[in-house]
Amino acid sequence: MTPLDRGLDREEAARRLREGGPNELAAHPKTPPWRLMLRQFEDPLVLILVAAAVISGLMGDIPDAVAIAVIVSINAVIGFVQERKAERAMAALRSMTAPRAVVRRSGAMITVPAAEIVVGDLLILSPGDVVAADARVRESKALACNEAALTGESLPVSKRPEPSPADAPLAERHDQVFMGTAVAGGAGVAEVFATGMDTEIGRIAALLSSDKGDDSTPLQRRLDKVGRTLLVICAGLVAVVVILGWIRGMSWSELFLSAVSMIVAAVPEGMPAIITIALALGMQRMAARRVLVRRLAAVETLGSVTVICTDKTGTLTTGVMRVRELWGPDEGALLWAAAACCDAELAARGRGGDASEGEGEGDTTELAILLAARERGIERAEIEAGHPRLDDLPFSTERRRMSVLRGGGLPEQVQGEVGEVGEAVEVVEQGDSPEDWLWIKGAVEAIVERADPESAVEAAAMLAAAEDMASRGLRVLAVARGRDVSEEALELLGLIGLADPPREAAKKAIAEARGAGVRTMMITGDHPVTAHAIARELGLSADLVRARTTAEEKTKIVAELRAAGEIVAMTGDGVNDAPAIREADVGLAMGETATEVTREASDMVLVDDDLSSVVTAIREGRVIYDNIQKTVVYLLSGNFSELMIMLVAAAVGMPFPLLPLHLLWINLMTEPFPGLALVIDPPDEDVLRRPPRDPAEPLLNRQAWSVIIATALLQTVVGFGIYWWALEVEGRSLLDARSLAFSTVVCGELLRAFAFRSPRHLLWQVGALRNPWLVGVIVVSLAMQIGLYQLGVTRELFALGELAWTDLGLALAAGFIPVSVLESAKLAAALVRRLRR
Repeated sequence: MTPLDRGLDREEAARRLREGGPNELAAHPKTPPWRLMLRQFEDPLVLILVAAAVISGLMGDIPDAVAIAVIVSINAVIGFVQERKAERAMAALRSMTAPRAVVRRSGAMITVPAAEIVVGDLLILSPGDVVAADARVRESKALACNEAALTGESLPVSKRPEPSPADAPLAERHDQVFMGTAVAGGAGVAEVFATGMDTEIGRIAALLSSDKGDDSTPLQRRLDKVGRTLLVICAGLVAVVVILGWIRGMSWSELFLSAVSMIVAAVPEGMPAIITIALALGMQRMAARRVLVRRLAAVETLGSVTVICTDKTGTLTTGVMRVRELWGPDEGALLWAAAACCDAELAARGRGGDASEGEGEGDTTELAILLAARERGIERAEIEAGHPRLDDLPFSTERRRMSVLRGGGLPEQVQGEVGEVGEAVEVVEQGDSPEDWLWIKGAVEAIVERADPESAVEAAAMLAAAEDMASRGLRVLAVARGRDVSEEALELLGLIGLADPPREAAKKAIAEARGAGVRTMMITGDHPVTAHAIARELGLSADLVRARTTAEEKTKIVAELRAAGEIVAMTGDGVNDAPAIREADVGLAMGETATEVTREASDMVLVDDDLSSVVTAIREGRVIYDNIQKTVVYLLSGNFSELMIMLVAAAVGMPFPLLPLHLLWINLMTEPFPGLALVIDPPDEDVLRRPPRDPAEPLLNRQAWSVIIATALLQTVVGFGIYWWALEVEGRSLLDARSLAFSTVVCGELLRAFAFRSPRHLLWQVGALRNPWLVGVIVVSLAMQIGLYQLGVTRELFALGELAWTDLGLALAAGFIPVSVLESAKLAAALVRRLRR
């Protein structure tokens, strides 16, 4: 052990610094920009788009290649600008540590940079200091540290030299102080036993810098599966078309053109941009609800959440101590007496004369008492003015109580003998009381054992009441008065129960989440009794509470839930929450109370610290997913219909009805705009009354594939039927037949968007005008389609004939066939459901 009077010799400290290295958290290597950019091209759908752009360029179709390249570039840039959260969290974590510290070396007290602290150094701790390393307490003068951000303990933790059990939880190691925590009161000397990455905060830093594993969101995983499926389908159909063409004796240039056409037809070029825009719009809507989204893909992930894991202190509770319960015959007298033996200073009242929110300087327990007293009209300044402090006996871990001797006699609030609990208090004259009175507060046992046996408030009754209050998670203080500083024959006044109260919105948010089929689990480092008491107030069952958890255990719980197939959201505000927040599918930090470390590790920040914002975000996420799903089904059914039209033509030996540029126009200028309107479609009313989606369910489930295939078949019959009729029956030129087929397909693609607004409800039920954007883009797109035939330059560019208005009317009428059939199918399904009832 290092000598208390001398500390380490300066030469020895320098040697240990050379051997052990600086007292700093290790920096995590950054990902090179080029590697981060390459990651943006790993998606199968993006690879297909890149291939289509390259092939189009090689074929000389520069407009096609440029259009696809722009789409790919936009998405790559959006992904590239997302900085790594772990690196930012590490930077914030390093900024938490103390820049300088006071130590004793070679018999002198000196201030050194925190990075130069070594094992064996004696830290000299004073109120307000940030502890520079993990250290064992050697001396304590009422030393207390605020460890809420590290352990979840809502109250300052008293520190003393007596060794704590070797297996004591972090929050119960009363003989140790930890790097990054703050000295809340008292003073002390502590000997450093761990520095840098060996400290408790260093262990959290290691968790933050470790590989999270699969960091993709559920939507990304589902879209990856869609992309891989499209890749297989595209390769298969290209092979089929090329083989059929080869059998029919087509030249290699024609086969190459056929392959390009099939690739362009298979790939929904606008889908990545539409999904990105859908998420960005959701992010804006959530920002309006005071939820700051830091990672775009997390917007949708919240809609998939099945479990919300939440810290207690500062998240489910306010993070500020408050008087929750008073026990005694006279509550006013009880609060006056407690306020009379406080050292804290409460902030002044607000401009409107209202009591402050508990801000001030000093111990948080005393601030809570002073605030409760202020709400009863008792001001500490008035106590000091009328009853000057003559002497005091400060709190210590041995005494477990604090006493203040004041002059001025008994105040009006406390005059008279103390009666039985619930009885009236007899008022006596001021002159009957001695001038000097001792006011005492502290641990119940420490005060009851010194009580006057004749005290009107019986010791047994007080002990029973204190036990009941403690069992409900309250911190209990006893208050008494005496005649002198001997602290003997005390007159018991009552009990004060304090706690960090639940947030008003938390109980409602938990109930709303339960109604949406989402479980809420409390994971806290606080004491089990306190945790379960808060859980009961919030309506949480005991099996959903995990108490006295460390940062590693919180992270492990989240990881195990994810491994079991749950989609996990984790909320918190402390440093000990940061690794679990990063591990979760969606990490949420409280905006006002969270440490910078926690905010930087999160995907979203709840600006107002309101847990109900999580439920709002879940609703938004579900709406976004529903709209993305209907949009993907809409886009793919169109692409599949284009593929099937081309495949049928190849199978029967007819020229392709659609050229590559026709397909690009459909995929980039026709389908995306109704798709964009669908992603902002108003939500179904039951969005929060249904359970979360099965995490294993693909984006395109059996029902979605059925709709895609049925719609594609329907559109193929109409589109190819018009083409065959024009070419074989009417005997029109190939140019005119392709032009008519092109317009028919476009009209069908646009008009059937109305049928995709809801998979179950008819168009008149969802309200055609509830989404005016969809109506607008369809009208504009139809006008653009007509415009292609009116200008010579566009007719030449797209290889189109000059269609008559009757032909355009025919195409429009044929376009109504798919939407009519789809709506009829929904009506038939509704009738079947009604009959089954």
